Amino acid sequence: NNWREDKPLWNAVVFATSFMYERFMLMINDVVVAITGRNYFFPNKPKEFHQECAKYCRCAVMVRGLLWKMAGWKSLLFLYLSETLWSIPPHPACAMFVTNHGSNVDDGDGGGGCIPSSSTYAGRWYSLFTLGTNYHCEHHDFPTIPLHRLGELREIAPEFYKEGSNDNVFRITKKAFSKPEFYACMDAGIQHM
Repeated sequence: NNWREDKPLWNAVVFATSFMYERFMLMINDVVVAITGRNYFFPNKPKEFHQECAKYCRCAVMVRGLLWKMAGWKSLLFLYLSETLWSIPPHPACAMFVTNHGSNVDDGDGGGGCIPSSSTYAGRWYSLFTLGTNYHCEHHDFPTIPLHRLGELREIAPEFYKEGSNDNVFRITKKAFSKPEFYACMDAGIQHM
């Protein structure tokens, strides 16, 4: 484990490096699935799942191949960087990505249990900038509501969501990388020393 508590810069670099590597390997996996017709990350899924994955991957590989042929390797580099760079520090949208599935504890009257999802409320411009994906709790509560309507849930049911729009994305990012948390309360029930 390369994470170091209270070393946010180090942890951010480790996260960024591993995230970029993961995304690159997923592009390689698309080629494997396109050729073999099977997604080996999910061996126990039904045949229909693998057929759907293969169809998607064949289309993705074909599009990438056409881009390479028409615009060269820089077009693929552009796609890769545009997908990854807004998800890692120092990009402000990173605050949303690194805290979507933390392990926050309910300090209110909810019984002190673990909260496996969180939203980032940093104002209207931030919501527009992140295309509404910052409303992550709302998304989990109502997954069929379109992203552009999720913010309305705070007005409809304010008792279920945090008030205000004053989250500081840089403070959120620093906190997330200072003391890494388990993913989505996966440590629930574990005795912490």
